[in-house]
Amino acid sequence: MMNLFFEAESWEQAWQEHSEAAAAHRSRKGIDMTRSFDPKAQTFNEQSFSAEGRKRSARILNWLESRGVDFDGASVLDIGAASGVFSVPFAERGAQVTSVETSPPQAELLKANTAHFTENPVQVVSQPFERIDLNAQSWNRAFDFVFASMCPVVDNWASVEKILSCARDFCYISLPINYSEHSLAEEVWPLLNGNSFIPKPMEDMGYLLHLLYLKGCSYETLVTRETKTVELSTDEALLELREWLRAHGLPDDKWDRGIVEDYLQQTYPSGTVTVNQGGRFGKVLIRLKEQNMYVAE
Repeated sequence: MMNLFFEAESWEQAWQEHSEAAAAHRSRKGIDMTRSFDPKAQTFNEQSFSAEGRKRSARILNWLESRGVDFDGASVLDIGAASGVFSVPFAERGAQVTSVETSPPQAELLKANTAHFTENPVQVVSQPFERIDLNAQSWNRAFDFVFASMCPVVDNWASVEKILSCARDFCYISLPINYSEHSLAEEVWPLLNGNSFIPKPMEDMGYLLHLLYLKGCSYETLVTRETKTVELSTDEALLELREWLRAHGLPDDKWDRGIVEDYLQQTYPSGTVTVNQGGRFGKVLIRLKEQNMYVAE
């Protein structure tokens, strides 16, 4: 067992097999990760650019700057940019931003949110990152900083290598460490499944960190628990619940819309459903150029 612990090939294979099994499970459930945010793109956009959403983005950028990342004049590749939750503040801090986003409604919102950067326009690429030919695009080592936050493309080592190959100086990757916390789903789960929801760890961050270690990379990590409170209409809550429960393993035959609607009407008679969302998240900053320990002057 200890021998395998230090064999990178074994970890690469295990991660690939885990990724393929997860993809097969999503396929059986009819879940398309590339389009899962389409129905709630507008809501997500509003949350991202609310005062609290802007503060969340600023905390990440401030941490990166405290670790030596300078956005002013830097070329930045934002993979899985959504509606610009990070692309916009990157550009505001003087970066030349290229944003990859494949969801049509998210891409349209991204273009609208970045349209005012006329002197230093944000380039929006709608092609899936997995299908981009880095040589054809001249993206090999083309960006000072590559950013992939909560991006489903980070699900195997080959994808990580492709992401890293775009960067000259820094690469930032963040992933959930455990299944997302969702107060409403945890309330409803026992009504549908007869037992309490037991959260499970998510493996991708573990594979990523261990392979970075085995591959000799220079990096620093941060693990935090982040939460937010959102207000949803009954219809929005039903849609979000259905997606969340399917993604977290509730069998299709256990879903009963009538039971959920009755619960919402009784518990949230005003029609406004307050939901606490969050979880533990891992963040890793990989140093590709200056690999020594960074100390701010």
